[in-house]
Amino acid sequence: MAEVQELKQIASQVRRDIVRMVHAVQSGHPGGSLGCTDFLTALYFNIMEHNPKFSMNGVNEDLFFLSNGHISPVFYSVLAHSGYFDKKELSTFRRLNSRLQGHPTTHEHLPGVRVASGSLGQGMSVAIGAALAKKLNKDSHVVYSLHGDGELDEGQNWEAIMFAGHHKVDNLISTIDHNGQQIDGPTDVVMKLGDLRVKFESFGWQVLEMDGNDMDDTIRGLNEARSYVGKGKPIAIIMKTVMGKGVDFMEGHHEWHGIAPSDEQLAKALAQLPETLGDY
Repeated sequence: MAEVQELKQIASQVRRDIVRMVHAVQSGHPGGSLGCTDFLTALYFNIMEHNPKFSMNGVNEDLFFLSNGHISPVFYSVLAHSGYFDKKELSTFRRLNSRLQGHPTTHEHLPGVRVASGSLGQGMSVAIGAALAKKLNKDSHVVYSLHGDGELDEGQNWEAIMFAGHHKVDNLISTIDHNGQQIDGPTDVVMKLGDLRVKFESFGWQVLEMDGNDMDDTIRGLNEARSYVGKGKPIAIIMKTVMGKGVDFMEGHHEWHGIAPSDEQLAKALAQLPETLGDY
């Protein structure tokens, strides 16, 4: 289990990977990936009980489902540094015949990916199904999922949220990346989300909040969430992040949801992100 200082070093390298991967093919989604780097680093290197040898059934280990699959660069980098596959494979991101497509898929058989997540709004339903399967199998491990705030515009989420509360799916921890930005602009402009805490609570969820760009608070929040497992309610974490975190000219701008940096912008970004584990 990595300590906070090591986690920060890993996160810096993951951010370098993200901007390099997206730049290399001039395609991808850097903004949300950078914002969720600290969360996924903490999850895989400090919180989850998982096995990089990987089996699809996921028995006797914690599971993670990425619902907002467009932030695949951060997911792939964290999986590689966790030992699921050689980090050199990151250089194939979004290329023809690569296992690292723009949105994670399963037919490429990439270790660590259990479900395709290109269509937004479906990850909550999948995670609930996996959590119920663990209950049926008397498996005490936890299911985690990550969702974008803009993704909550999809109605399927709210059907699933209502279902999980009613059926007391209390081995599920779902985190909402609440950066206030989506592809077409600020979430408050595109479609106001209202008070997410009150909404989840009204459906019978235990709700926590944390700063997803503060490693100490992320560890605290995830550990607090685990303390509620088995207590009769699904758990939601409203996670405040900054889109583009770590690269000053990307931070807080919805335009970086899905555009790639130029050569000059890449150089500026890398100058802000220390190389800690060696570039792929």
